[in-house]
Amino acid sequence: MKKKILAVMLAAALAGALAGCSGELSNDYVTVTQYKGLEVPQPAPAEEVTDDMVEQVVQSNLAAYAQSEPVTDRAAEMGDTVNIDYTGYIDGEAFDGGSAEGADLELGSNSFIGATDDYEGFEEQIVGHETGDEFDIKVQFPDPYTRNPDMSGTVADFHIVLNSISLQTTPELTDEWVQENSEDSDTVEEYREAIRSQLEESMQASVDAELTDSVQTALMENVEVNEYPEDRVEELTKQMTDYYTQLAGLYGVELGEFVETYLQTTEEDFNTQIDTQVRQSVALEEALKLIASKQHLEPSEEEYQEAIAEYAEEAGFDDVEEYIGQVGEDELKAAVLRDKVTDYLVDECIQVEQSDESE
Repeated sequence: MKKKILAVMLAAALAGALAGCSGELSNDYVTVTQYKGLEVPQPAPAEEVTDDMVEQVVQSNLAAYAQSEPVTDRAAEMGDTVNIDYTGYIDGEAFDGGSAEGADLELGSNSFIGATDDYEGFEEQIVGHETGDEFDIKVQFPDPYTRNPDMSGTVADFHIVLNSISLQTTPELTDEWVQENSEDSDTVEEYREAIRSQLEESMQASVDAELTDSVQTALMENVEVNEYPEDRVEELTKQMTDYYTQLAGLYGVELGEFVETYLQTTEEDFNTQIDTQVRQSVALEEALKLIASKQHLEPSEEEYQEAIAEYAEEAGFDDVEEYIGQVGEDELKAAVLRDKVTDYLVDECIQVEQSDESE
C-alpha cells in the first residue's frame, strides 16, 4: 500500500512538474500560454543593394547642397524655379484654395495642373515669361480630380505675377566635396562604400523589424487578457491623443478637423482605433513583463542607460537628459525592456519557411 501511495504521489509530482514546464505565465492582467518556440513566417532575405540604389542616394545628397542662383538675363525655362503670386478664377469668381503669394515652383516638376487635350499645363505656360511679367493663363483640372471631385474637368483662369527666376546648381561629387561634407569619408570611393553600407544596414533592419512584428503578433495570439490596468490605458490614451493634437496644430486645425480631413475618418472611429491600439499595447507590455521576470531579463541600470543613450543618438539628440525629459524616463525604460525581451523571443522563435501556396 505504501508503495502504491508513493507511486501516486510521484505521478502527481511529475504531472505538476510537467505543467510547470508548459511555459504558462500569469498575473492579474494577462495569462501567457506560450512564449518559447513561437512559430513565425521566415522573412525574405534583405534585398541586395545595387549600384543604382547607391547612385540615387548620392544624387539626393548632392541635391541637398544645391545652390540657388538668380536668373536675370533670360526668360523662364523648364528646370528653373520660379517664385509667383497667383489667383485662380472659375467663371470670373476666385475660388477657395486657388490663390497664393510667394509660391516657389520648379518648372517641369508636374506639381501643378498638367496639360489636357485642349489646354497646356500650368507650368508650361509660365515658360517664356520673364521676371516682373504679369499675365493670365487658362488650364483644365483633370477628370477625375481626386483632391476635389467637384472641380473635375473644370476650366479655370489664373492671373500670375512672376516675381523671380532662379536655377538650382547641384555640386559635383569630388574628393574635395566629400572631405567638406562627410564626417567619415575622404574620397568618392569611400563615400559610395559608406552609403552602400548604410543601405545594407537599412535593408537588414527592415527584415529584422518584420521578424520582430511577427514574433510580437505570435505572442499576442498566446496571450489571454484577464483585465486591463486602466491607469496605464488612460496614460497611453492621453499620450496618443496629445500627439495627434500637436500634429493637428502643425496643420493649423483642431483635432476633430484633422481627423476628418487628413486621416479621413470620424472622431468616433478614431477614438475606437486609439483605444484598440492602446489596449493591445498594454496587454503586450504586461506579457513582456511576465516573461522578463520569469527569464530574469530585466535590464540592469547600466543597460538602461546604455540603451537610452543609443535611442537618443538615433533620435538625433546630443543631450541625453534633454531626450529623457521629452520622452519620459518610465516610457524609455519600458521600451528598453520591451526590446530586450523581444530579442529573447526572436532568438527562441521557430522561423517557418513559407511555400508559394501558404503565401
